[in-house]
Parts: sequence; structure tokens; C-alpha cells
Amino acid sequence: MKKKLFKSVGGKQFPVFVEKDEDGFYVVECPVFSGCYSQGRTLDEALKNIREVIELCLEEEENVEIAESYSPREISLHTVTI
Repeated sequence: MKKKLFKSVGGKQFPVFVEKDEDGFYVVECPVFSGCYSQGRTLDEALKNIREVIELCLEEEENVEIAESYSPREISLHTVTI
């Protein structure tokens, strides 16, 4: 079993995007890590699932380094109409 590397980033907050799809599922993505996404029937389930995926991502040393250096000054979400 792999050693959990994410102890050094415990308590750190990461942004997630949540969208409700056409089937009513909540799709969640953490843009900090490549391929870090999940879903759930409810928002609570989707957020629980993305936490688990982030923890899995943080079992990789490369992602721990990304997390340790991640410190945004500001985060905002905007939409544009095309």
C-alpha cells in the first residue's frame, strides 16, 4: 500500500467547480490537479466524492508538490454568453 503523502498539505483548501448535468447528477472538478473530477446524485455526495479523489491525487508526490506551492491570491468564477 502506498504511503499517504498528503499530510504536509492537510488543512489546505482547493477550489472545485460544480455543475448539474442533464441527468441531474452533480459533476465536480478540482482544476488544481489533472484529471481530478467526480460526481454524485446530490451535492453533498459529489463533494464527499471529490474530497476522496483529491486525497487519491495527493498520494502522488508530484501532486503533493503542486499542492504545497498552490497559494492563489484570488479566485473567481465568471461566465460569458456566446
